[in-house]
Amino acid sequence: MEKARFKWVLRERNRKIAAKTEVFTEQQARRVRSFHSSFKEYSPTPLIELTSLAQHLGIKNLFVKDESYRFGLNAFKVLGGSFAIGSYIANELGEDIDDLPYMRLVSDEVRSLLGSKTFITTTDGNHGRGVAWTANRLKQQAIVYMPQGSAAERLANIRAEGAQAEITDMNYDDTVRYTSELAQKNGWIIVQDTAWDGYTRIPLWIMQGYMTMALEAYEQLPVKPTHIFLQAGVGSLAGSVQGFFADIYGSSCPLTFIVEPKGADCLYQTAAANDGSLHSVTGRLETIMAGLACGEPNSIAWEILGNLSDGFISCPDYTAAQGMRILGNPLAGDTKVSAGESGAATVGLVAEAMRDERLSDLKQALQLDENSVVLCFNTEGDTDKENYRRIVWDGAWGRE
Repeated sequence: MEKARFKWVLRERNRKIAAKTEVFTEQQARRVRSFHSSFKEYSPTPLIELTSLAQHLGIKNLFVKDESYRFGLNAFKVLGGSFAIGSYIANELGEDIDDLPYMRLVSDEVRSLLGSKTFITTTDGNHGRGVAWTANRLKQQAIVYMPQGSAAERLANIRAEGAQAEITDMNYDDTVRYTSELAQKNGWIIVQDTAWDGYTRIPLWIMQGYMTMALEAYEQLPVKPTHIFLQAGVGSLAGSVQGFFADIYGSSCPLTFIVEPKGADCLYQTAAANDGSLHSVTGRLETIMAGLACGEPNSIAWEILGNLSDGFISCPDYTAAQGMRILGNPLAGDTKVSAGESGAATVGLVAEAMRDERLSDLKQALQLDENSVVLCFNTEGDTDKENYRRIVWDGAWGRE
């Protein structure tokens, strides 16, 4: 359905898929968190309860898991890159990741067995910074390529972690292909959060890495949510969190909806087509939600999302801008959340659905009402401060 520049499609869950999500279990999540907690920078990020905002919107409660505090990197992405690199090293050494905490990874013993490795990736900023940070901490090398239009601040942050990095003149998906070619040519290890034929192991590890965030949220929640809203680019984060909560709650899993920018809504397009094929979005993928500007779905993530998620929503950019302004200017009693464009997309969607009368059909489709307890994830802080100020201070990308 389409209304006020929003498009959405609802899905019926396929209960038979549950057996295929055994890699996104609570047990596995605890193993992943054990690895992350071996880094001295680790601490759980806060779960923010926005009681006043929930009351204003007409829902029972709203919780936001705030990843702007993660490892001091202002975004959640480091969870995936670090666990994938750690798992790669464990596999190379023929060991279990459980036996390779941080201090052993940087030991002379491991370095003498492993040697020097170069990890390469494509990123809009946050994932690449996480890969660069991990390589730097483990005394390895990182090379990072960014798609056209990437923010100079994000490039500088990656270089500050010791990585070789540059912005290309290609979109995200073409840059991924270029990165893959370089990896094959030079014997480097590509650490990408999307899967394709012959490349699934590392994307799976990345997705598993994100479960630390989901596990923390589950433990911090004082009540079970009725709704979970997840933003998506290729779908890796969304698939990971959806798989985790499906394992936790089984058939009583909260309603889960996937949110994308209309300029890069490949998962929505795939869900809407409903023909058994993955559908891509090509071109410049223009959206302010840089972290979600991906045109080709992760096949691993789609297997989970296509079977277990309740709906897919394609949103105009002002949705994220509204979310940024709302979170950055809290009502009395609520905590301020500094959210970047991708991080604020889901809160912006909930706010628009509840406040804009033109979206009454969307509100009904999402089953949002006075009994709804909503969980969202702020996946990034103000990682592009110039753009953050342009939106929050100057009102860029206002409601259309």
